[in-house]
Amino acid sequence: MKLNTIAVLGGGPGGLYAARLLKLSHPDARVSVYEQGVPDKTFGFGVGLASRTQRNLRSADSESLAAIVAAAHSHDMSMWVGDQQARLSHGDLLAIGRAELLSLLQQFAERSGVSLHFDARRSVTDLDADLIIAADGVNSATRTELADDFKPQLEEGKGLYLWCGTEFALPSAVFVPATTDHGTFVAHAYPYAADRSTFLIETDESTWARAGFDDTTRRTPTSGSDQASLDYLQEAFADALQGHRLIGNRTRWLRFRTVHCDTWHTRNIVLLGDAAHTAHYSIGSGTKLAMEDAIALDRAVQAAGTLGEALDAYEQERRPAVDHLQSTAARSMLWWDSFPERMSAMPVDQLMIAYMTRAGKVSVERFAESASHVVRRGVAAYADVTEDDVPMGDGLVEWILSRPLNYGQYRFGGRIAPSGLRTDVATHTVDVGTVAAWGASADRLLHGLPEAQVYWLTGPSDHDAVLNRLELAERVRRHVAGVTVVDVPPERRSDAVAALVSERTHLVALTS
Repeated sequence: MKLNTIAVLGGGPGGLYAARLLKLSHPDARVSVYEQGVPDKTFGFGVGLASRTQRNLRSADSESLAAIVAAAHSHDMSMWVGDQQARLSHGDLLAIGRAELLSLLQQFAERSGVSLHFDARRSVTDLDADLIIAADGVNSATRTELADDFKPQLEEGKGLYLWCGTEFALPSAVFVPATTDHGTFVAHAYPYAADRSTFLIETDESTWARAGFDDTTRRTPTSGSDQASLDYLQEAFADALQGHRLIGNRTRWLRFRTVHCDTWHTRNIVLLGDAAHTAHYSIGSGTKLAMEDAIALDRAVQAAGTLGEALDAYEQERRPAVDHLQSTAARSMLWWDSFPERMSAMPVDQLMIAYMTRAGKVSVERFAESASHVVRRGVAAYADVTEDDVPMGDGLVEWILSRPLNYGQYRFGGRIAPSGLRTDVATHTVDVGTVAAWGASADRLLHGLPEAQVYWLTGPSDHDAVLNRLELAERVRRHVAGVTVVDVPPERRSDAVAALVSERTHLVALTS
């Protein structure tokens, strides 16, 4: 298929990368990028690049990836709670300043022959091109103008967050809570240069309001930073900041918006990155998704005979991966929203296991392969034994399932519930169905639970339903005094083990 003209709306990483790839694969085409901002001004701090993202970028364009890696900052990952710390060694984690990344991508786009137009506000109606790529962000004007075609749905999270930074490099990426007189704030922070770190700080609405941030948010202009919040949080996170200040760049409290669209393309117009979809920041960056969208779009255009076939193929390839990531991200967002409830319940290594397994993507066994020291300590805390008593390797899963439990009048020889317990007069069985762990339906279920000594949760056997059930069990466990049991199909044994170690449930029943 021959394309003579390609226009890209939006000069962020996704738009610039798509323009370069398409120019490389269509050298005779005129490729133009239209960005309403100016090249030397951007907002944001660092951008993270995980190892899988690096592999994808290397296969698509090794030259630009090499330059990005050379300018990036490598780091490990850790979690701090009080004076406890769990640290993971991940030499393949990289971060780069957003301004630095944009500068590199602009250079590589121009080097390949792309025309860049800054300080130019354009819409799809202004452009005449064979292919128009709308990479115009979460507030996409294109998506809004063509809402009848794309049919977008936007869901707003309950918690609030703000992006800020600091003028020193943290020793590692870190998840660290800070409890104040008004409530708990949690920072997701990571270094992205020798003298810079990103600090993303989140909290619940009640804490936000008690601290007076509802008022400071109203008083902060869209283009400004909430200095009152920055000053407050600088004091709250003084230990993690090691005496350094928090700095803002259009820093104000926001609620995360999850974007879904029924379709990502119409006629010769296609959405890319945040314009088409978003995923919560706790599982990765929008930059990663946008640049991987660009790779898929370029490959689809190269392989197809017509533009319609190309755009269909692009969406068919990317949508399953994006849908899965959005589902994972939604669970991760809710886990972090409820983080203060479990923060004091577990030692930090056990909490790190709960974090890594929170969305059903990583098993305890897989995590142990890369962080045996953390898993050994966390599992020892779960089983109330010494670290030396924990067998690592092939026997770990069965050992976890075989740990005894004493709870009230009950004495269990292992964590697989005896079948007779389900019919015991003291057991209340709850068919959860497809109820998610959070929301009005789950709240009603919790408040409607009768007094019982055992709460047995059952429901469908698909993966999402099992994860919902295990998450709901964690809420039941904190809401009432009683033993919690969750039905888990044998093929979801890894989810059962992760839930036990993470104290989401007391017992499991491995039933088909």
